[in-house]
Amino acid sequence: MPEKTIRRKRLPFVQSGKVDLVFLSLVLVLLTVGLVMLFSASYASSYAKFGKSYVFILHQFKLAVAGVVLMLVVSKIDYHVLRYAAWPIFGISFILLVFLLISPPMGENTNVKRWFIKGPINFQPSEVAKFAIILLFALLISANYSKMKKISFVGFLSFLLLSTAFLVYKEPHISATVVIVLIGFVLMFVGGLGLGYVFFGFGLVGIAGIYVILSGKIAYALERVTYWINPWSDPLGKGFQTIQSMMAIGSGGILGRGLGQSRQKYLWLPEPQNDFIFAVVCEELGLIGALIIIALFILLAWRGFNLAMRAPDKFGTLLCLGLTFQVTLQAMLNILVVSNLMPNTGISLPFFSYGGTSLLMLLGEMGIVLSISRDVNLEKG
Repeated sequence: MPEKTIRRKRLPFVQSGKVDLVFLSLVLVLLTVGLVMLFSASYASSYAKFGKSYVFILHQFKLAVAGVVLMLVVSKIDYHVLRYAAWPIFGISFILLVFLLISPPMGENTNVKRWFIKGPINFQPSEVAKFAIILLFALLISANYSKMKKISFVGFLSFLLLSTAFLVYKEPHISATVVIVLIGFVLMFVGGLGLGYVFFGFGLVGIAGIYVILSGKIAYALERVTYWINPWSDPLGKGFQTIQSMMAIGSGGILGRGLGQSRQKYLWLPEPQNDFIFAVVCEELGLIGALIIIALFILLAWRGFNLAMRAPDKFGTLLCLGLTFQVTLQAMLNILVVSNLMPNTGISLPFFSYGGTSLLMLLGEMGIVLSISRDVNLEKG
């Protein structure tokens, strides 16, 4: 008599399947390599700024440990619980973005409002906004799949997306604006958005471009493009960071100078621990090391998308897809900027760049993907 498969009854809101070890391993490998490279890239600037070489890495390491714990805890929570948190999280993120714009500037740059800064706490609401859009769109699209060709519902989604993106744009934070819009568009497209709406979306982009021109902000945009095409037109000013980045990449060659041997990080490359850390990676690990790291991100994307396609419901599919796409998109944009294949947008490299809010949010989001993977393995078992 064939033996019946007995499926264990799980506790409410607790996942009982096994995590996807491939995805977990890729996250941990990228995080570990990122911490090593952050220490190498940051110790010179840390010493110059604080008189100690380990300030940046110590802070990031503490957050990485907390983030891994958070990731593992979140992976045990049934991701369906997030359905009830989607609107509250979106509401909180929206309020934070509004409050950020009306509050006095914090930090050295008085023209930019991207952070809430209080002592050692540096909080960036746009990171929460990215997650809020992914979660809310996964909920709304999965619950209203049949309405994705109705103009009223698509218009409602577009309003939520564009109003959030507008607040981030006003900080100004162009890279986060682009990421939020693309994430929302991809989720809508995968969720069944008609081609007519796609063309309409391109029309809106054109209108936005006209607005930029008429509002007098075209000069700023053209300036970015000018120094992207020819950074040597202002080698000691607007083009300085790009030039130093290209020099770092070029001097790394095929095999690199060796771990810890970068020269550009000695106060030549501005803020090497942040957006331009990949330039130090290329200088120290060379083309081969850079390609290995790119391959790790590609594998992470492949595994995440694979899990999304095997999720047991539309909510899980869209949620996993959105979170994976966010990491992939940010990594791709950062590498393109650092290698001067697109204008500088100020976007961080996931798992590598220094930043508390970004790292904690990122690892928490990876915990959600692992939670979905538990459901995938439970269904398979």
